[in-house]
Amino acid sequence: MTAASNVKHTASRAAESKPLELLARGGFIGYGIIHLLFAWIALQVALGGSGQDSDQSGALQTIAEQPFGKTLLIIIAVGLIAMAIWQAFEAAIGESGPQDRRAMAERVLSGARTVLYGYLAWNAIKIVQGAGSSMGDSNSSSASGLMDSDGGRVLVGLIGLVVLGIGVGMAIYGYKKKFTRHLNTHEMPAGTRQPIVRLGMAGYTAKGVAYAIAGLLVVTAAVNYDPEKARGLDAALKTLAGYSWGVWLLVLIAAGIAAFGVYCLAQAKYRKI
Repeated sequence: MTAASNVKHTASRAAESKPLELLARGGFIGYGIIHLLFAWIALQVALGGSGQDSDQSGALQTIAEQPFGKTLLIIIAVGLIAMAIWQAFEAAIGESGPQDRRAMAERVLSGARTVLYGYLAWNAIKIVQGAGSSMGDSNSSSASGLMDSDGGRVLVGLIGLVVLGIGVGMAIYGYKKKFTRHLNTHEMPAGTRQPIVRLGMAGYTAKGVAYAIAGLLVVTAAVNYDPEKARGLDAALKTLAGYSWGVWLLVLIAAGIAAFGVYCLAQAKYRKI
């Protein structure tokens, strides 16, 4: 066995660790809770009753404000770290079988999920330490710094296009039910299979729309030199709330994000890990 094969074999065995699997499944429960709170905040923004950050950082802050909230945040952070490690292994070794274009695309997605889960875990830990920062403020500050550098506005615009592409891709991913390949559908009771799939479709589509709007706002920020529009999901949802038609779209997005939260709870049991 070559050194590369030995490393891949060791990584594969680590990825199949039972403790890691259990922690990752617990992480999906925490991820679902975050999205359910995220949906609640988005709905409050739609109804004009919240000035809180309408993104995942706002959901984490909401958890921290509850009795025993910081303890729950620590538990969620551990689960998110486990999910990040699991996805890092998936990105490194890929799925079993031929490494075709679809397999390579899945490895890239696993790499992106590693960054997302790791960032959310880091944010949760910072909030527990009392130094949590708003994702929107962080995005705005980063965009402002980039815009002040040579070629920065072009880079911010490209980042916006990437986020827009991610949003469109996420919506297509949900509409075409591509997420089902990661589920143990044969283990689902017949009466729950279709509702779970529909929850996934609604959730991925809603998140895709939100990210696409956020990407458009980042591009607008670059064109108009307006870092405040580069606040990510927070700016996207609050911008929608400023229009009469946008309020109804925001309510639908909030419902979709809630659906994604429930879908994450289902993934805790039926996700292939």
